[in-house]
Amino acid sequence: MQSESREQILKTNLKTILILIISIVIVSLFLFRNLFFKSTYLLKSFGELSVDPEIAFTNNKPTFLEFYAEWCEVCKEMAPKVSAFKDEYEKDINFVFLNVDNKKWGNYIQKFAVNGIPQVNLFDEKGNLISTFIGKQDEIKIRKSINNLKKKEKPYEEIINSEFSIIQENKNNEVNPRSHG
Repeated sequence: MQSESREQILKTNLKTILILIISIVIVSLFLFRNLFFKSTYLLKSFGELSVDPEIAFTNNKPTFLEFYAEWCEVCKEMAPKVSAFKDEYEKDINFVFLNVDNKKWGNYIQKFAVNGIPQVNLFDEKGNLISTFIGKQDEIKIRKSINNLKKKEKPYEEIINSEFSIIQENKNNEVNPRSHG
């Protein structure tokens, strides 16, 4: 009789502890959602914050053009840095964000030979390509290139990091979205 009672108390205690742990996890996720999901949120907002590329290339301001995708882990990792650049330089530089999964940007993807993301292209005020960054980049390198946009002498520079997502056509889906390999 006592063993059945102890067993019942033990089951009740385990259920209570399990419910408490699940509640703590749910509350933590809710309270810290911005911390856990900030990069994904930033990537989703890039398209809304973007200057139209046609305007960017004709308004006599330098342009920061990033090709990205919401599924790209490296893009998510770089999103806070890119957002900080936008906040710091947006008065002097156009920021254009093109999602490679959006068919509408296909001509730009081909024009700038995008085959890995994130890809950042920097253009001077006349629309001349100055720098191309492919893959995960050091903040200092990008900042240096952005600051070089103001100088008269601007040799072209391409910087490729091995940490990037390869873009390929998705053979399983005929609507032609892009996928990573």
